[in-house]
Amino acid sequence: MRTTLICAALALGLGSTPALAQSGEITIWSWNIAASSLKATVAGFNKQHPDVKVTVQDLGNQPTYDKSIAGCAAGGVGLPDIVSIENGEAENYWSQFPDCFVDLHTLGYTADDQKKFPDFKRTELEVGDKAYAMPWDSGPVAAFYRRDFYEKAGVDPVSIKTWDDFIAAGKKVQAANPGVTMTNADFNGDTEFFRMISNEQGCGYFAADGQSITVNQPKCVDTLAKIKDMKDAGIISSADWGTKITNNTAGTVATQVYGGWYEGTIRTESAGENGKWGVYLMPSLTADGPRAANLGGSSLAITSASKNKEAAYAYLKYTLETNEGQITMLRDFGLVPSLISALDDPYVSQGLPYWGGQAVWKDILATLPKVVPSRGTPFQSDAEIIMRAVQTKYLGGGYPDAKAALDDAASQIASATGLPIK
Repeated sequence: MRTTLICAALALGLGSTPALAQSGEITIWSWNIAASSLKATVAGFNKQHPDVKVTVQDLGNQPTYDKSIAGCAAGGVGLPDIVSIENGEAENYWSQFPDCFVDLHTLGYTADDQKKFPDFKRTELEVGDKAYAMPWDSGPVAAFYRRDFYEKAGVDPVSIKTWDDFIAAGKKVQAANPGVTMTNADFNGDTEFFRMISNEQGCGYFAADGQSITVNQPKCVDTLAKIKDMKDAGIISSADWGTKITNNTAGTVATQVYGGWYEGTIRTESAGENGKWGVYLMPSLTADGPRAANLGGSSLAITSASKNKEAAYAYLKYTLETNEGQITMLRDFGLVPSLISALDDPYVSQGLPYWGGQAVWKDILATLPKVVPSRGTPFQSDAEIIMRAVQTKYLGGGYPDAKAALDDAASQIASATGLPIK
């Protein structure tokens, strides 16, 4: 049918755009700022496809996962046309319900399309010769810092190349700014620092093929030991997501190390701090070590239950595979593009007033091609729960060293998953 339409259009001299025009309605499930960013792309999409009505439903993060998994379990009952899926959870879907989502290749997603995105974003979205989702936003890690606090301490962020440099700078920043902590970490409810630094160092919970456990390998051990060094140095205070935002606005934290999507959180939640914040590359374990990692990021998948798959795919093509779609979400809500060509968009090189005139996206997005792929596997949630408990125990002095802690984590993950320790 698709070929017939294209041939007919060419015969009429109309070109491919009218031939691919779609109609009908599509519904998308997403959450929070991600949902808002999708809504922001609808106007641009409708300029090309005016007869498609797009409805974005903001269900919240966990409800989106719960309802979509339940819908897949029920054979697609109640599912929308498009579901937002976090990369770290993606393989939970494909392993349990391989028929719940459309192989995008059947809708025209080619090898050339796939090459428009970095490998690390596609690792968890493709199984064998099937592509179950298209990369959306990514989380290239950066250090977001308060210029005024650093300047008062005489700290130049350019000089911070290692995590030891970060510790030394943190002591200076805290001494010069009473009541300010260098950075925050959710030690009780997350492993964000471990996941960021270990990914930077090319290590993770699982091997690249997802068939073995690697969390106790040397680079992961070095990572966990360095996190304890930072905590013991007193430059990290414990804070959950909401407390971090409160601290940003209250001016009681000097740095937040997070995925690039956190730019939108700072800019929108702490709007009154206009001009006070800046960005620099995440430090490394060594002076000449890698300084790129990814934390978070999502994709969009089309459900097999969709009654309007062609229109849904047209929406994915516009929103995720054009600079216009991606930059709209970046500009309005800080959703970081995975699309490599977005690096060349003029907006990326613009100095932004909130960030003191710094072209923050040029610096952040330049790290994308350097990020090492990291497999979540269907067991990501199991590994994360185990690692949180091990991290808490280790930071509290419950293990003789980081190697003992991660050997225990590896053993527990092996028991939970049946995978061997590499």
